[in-house]
Amino acid sequence: MQEELNQFERNEVWTLVPRPKTTNVIGTKWIFRNKSDEDGNIVRNKARLVAQGYSQIEGIDFEETFAPVARLESIRLLLSISCVHKFKLHQMDVKSAFLNGFLQEEVFVEQPKGFVDAHHPNYVYRLKKALYGLKQAPRAWYERLTQFLVDNTHKR
Repeated sequence: MQEELNQFERNEVWTLVPRPKTTNVIGTKWIFRNKSDEDGNIVRNKARLVAQGYSQIEGIDFEETFAPVARLESIRLLLSISCVHKFKLHQMDVKSAFLNGFLQEEVFVEQPKGFVDAHHPNYVYRLKKALYGLKQAPRAWYERLTQFLVDNTHKR
């Protein structure tokens, strides 16, 4: 859990602020998973802090949602073209991908249970970047990735 919160610090995901009086504050919860190797042995435990996005109100907490999913036909076409032309193809996984997307809206979340700031127990976090579970998180990540690719001479 501490490793996940360290990722938030490194990525400057949030800032601790006094609780707003008139704004919806979204809860957070921990999700736990075991990572296994190819033999099924547990290699590590993973904890992820997610926003309880189901409590978000459309038009107030978010404007648009988006689910970037590649169609199977597109993946097959990409693989076929790369085989025909003998292109090198690389797959990548961005660790904590959603923590890189900037938010357009002002979103506040509760401090995670077990990690409440002792000096400011009634404060909440104002999100600068997306958090897993938010309705707008996939869109924020997609916009950030698109901007990076366009800035690095790729075309949309």
